[in-house]
Amino acid sequence: MERLQHHWYRLSPLHLLLYPLSLLFGALSALRRFLYRSGILASVKLPVPVVIIGNISVGGTGKTPLTLWLAQQLLDNGWHPGIVSRGYTKDGKQRSIPHEVSIEDAADLVGDEPLLMAQRALCPVWIGRNRPAAAQALLAAHPECDIILSDDGLQHYRLQRSAEIVVVDGARRFGNGLLLPAGPLREPVSRLHKADAVVVNGGETHGDEFAMQLAGTSFYNLLNPERVVTAAEFAKLRLDAIAGIGHPQRFFTQLERLGLNAQPHPFPDHHRYTPSDIAFDDADAILMTEKDAVKCTAFATERCWVLRVDAQVSPALTQLILEKVTP
Repeated sequence: MERLQHHWYRLSPLHLLLYPLSLLFGALSALRRFLYRSGILASVKLPVPVVIIGNISVGGTGKTPLTLWLAQQLLDNGWHPGIVSRGYTKDGKQRSIPHEVSIEDAADLVGDEPLLMAQRALCPVWIGRNRPAAAQALLAAHPECDIILSDDGLQHYRLQRSAEIVVVDGARRFGNGLLLPAGPLREPVSRLHKADAVVVNGGETHGDEFAMQLAGTSFYNLLNPERVVTAAEFAKLRLDAIAGIGHPQRFFTQLERLGLNAQPHPFPDHHRYTPSDIAFDDADAILMTEKDAVKCTAFATERCWVLRVDAQVSPALTQLILEKVTP
């Protein structure tokens, strides 16, 4: 998979073989979308508005930080959101039975992103392979919830939606612009025109796109979260940094912007960490993302520090979504 991803951001002779498969993938994807939108395949309408936060490409684009940001915006405006997500188990499968994520859950049983969102304690977080069933279970358990946010739910057409937000990685954009497996796209770029909002995480925006930045300047100790320090505390220390996210370089670049010179150690997205992955004997401190942290807690040491980041987006996006979901 890693070797294949290398070709997603370039064109090579390999694409002569992969392009026909991309055409087939695109045709099947378009057919599936048409069947749901025409009502031939049944979809579920919930009794509350549903906002989808997703992407058209494979890999992390910043959906989870944006979901948390939107949940906070809704809370500030008097709404009571709930979040549904896919939630992969340690064997790579999705949970067949809806499950409410607790901060006591293990990341390899509920997924790193759902656990991270649950730890923020903004609202209930439920996971399940069947998104409508997970959302219905959430609403049954939390009748106060009056809006559902679906994290990474753009292609889950069985769940009807009131608004769609597509998140784009501003650095990588759409790679070579081809559909899977020749490129990184789940759906063609033209799909963006059907979304209610396009949010670009870093990089330049075009047209009506909303700019998003991930801001964070302080670190908390993984074993003692009450210990919080600024980047200046690490300036003269020997640092190693790990990142098992969709685009690890984004984290390493952020550390550089904070003035930190850390030895980077990139891992695949959703990597299952082991103690040997953070066994850097010469390091004074090991820096990581929150998404990494939820999978390293069991074997962390006092040297593990976590950079908390929060999405910063124009208030105009909040207003747009409120207009879409308000009766």
